[in-house]
Amino acid sequence: MENILCSLLWCAAVWSVFALIVRHDRSRYRNCFLLSLATVITAPALIGIVFGSYSSQAALVVVLLLALVVLCVPVLLVANGVLMIRREGHGAANLLSLVLGIVVGIGELSGIAAVLSVTQSGDGFAISTYQVLFAAMVSVCYGSMSFVSFMVYTLFLGLIPPRRDFDFVIVHGSGLIGGSVPRLLADRLDKAIRIYKKDSTPPMVITSGGRGADEARSEASAMAEYLVDHGIPAERILLEDQSTTTLENLRNSKAIIDSMPGRHLTALVTSNYHVFRCIRYARDIGLECTGIGARVAPYYWPSALIREFVAIHRERKHLVLFIAGWVILMLPLVLGL
Repeated sequence: MENILCSLLWCAAVWSVFALIVRHDRSRYRNCFLLSLATVITAPALIGIVFGSYSSQAALVVVLLLALVVLCVPVLLVANGVLMIRREGHGAANLLSLVLGIVVGIGELSGIAAVLSVTQSGDGFAISTYQVLFAAMVSVCYGSMSFVSFMVYTLFLGLIPPRRDFDFVIVHGSGLIGGSVPRLLADRLDKAIRIYKKDSTPPMVITSGGRGADEARSEASAMAEYLVDHGIPAERILLEDQSTTTLENLRNSKAIIDSMPGRHLTALVTSNYHVFRCIRYARDIGLECTGIGARVAPYYWPSALIREFVAIHRERKHLVLFIAGWVILMLPLVLGL
């Protein structure tokens, strides 16, 4: 019982630190790993509460469940990739979950082969073969754990209830289809409409998105038309129709907000998978805002989240840290330990 109580105290301390850091700044990448750390530390306490003590049988059950989940991941990713191709076509972006599922599956099989190889006699695999297999497994596990931490924190952001008293609501564009608003963008606009109608002092809505090379008009104008058709007064809508990227969306929208008098409490509405990157960009340009995510079709979410993960790791600082972590893990194998 004392061990369980000690674990609960540690859990409370770690979750309190995490809550304070997130309250201060939700956009930091370290929050992903802090949330994962808090979750991992919580596991022993939950085992003790459920089983009454820290028994080896309880730990074995948890390990087996985790192993089952890990083995299911590549299967689920491949299945999602096939569904994406059927519904969205053969574009490169739609292949992401399929490719990741195959890579994770290869890594898991490499790990199994590495474990089996150490049980063989000297006539079995050479140590170099074992090292290659083990390196493949460690690399995949490292990347997978980083991605899962990112995914869990992205989900967590969607659970934080937003405030309702806003002066501006920025709605990010996502592309048009034949000049019309597609489902993904309509979900963002519907979210903005709900925010607008719940506010006792209706905010100004900024539709943000320029005209693509294959589009008949700007996204901002199509979005504004959709809002008007759904009951938002035209005089409460501001168009930002020059941007072509997420960062430009935010910079141009910030310029509009800064030019207006009064308070500037701002909500930033985009798809739920896109919120984290948007609030990071907003922090970089000095735009104080609350990120609010709109729903997306469940089958679309994994591939979209993979794109977000890659986009964030294209930032030099995070790319260097990611590679440095991988190198540290590889050192024992390189040194032959």
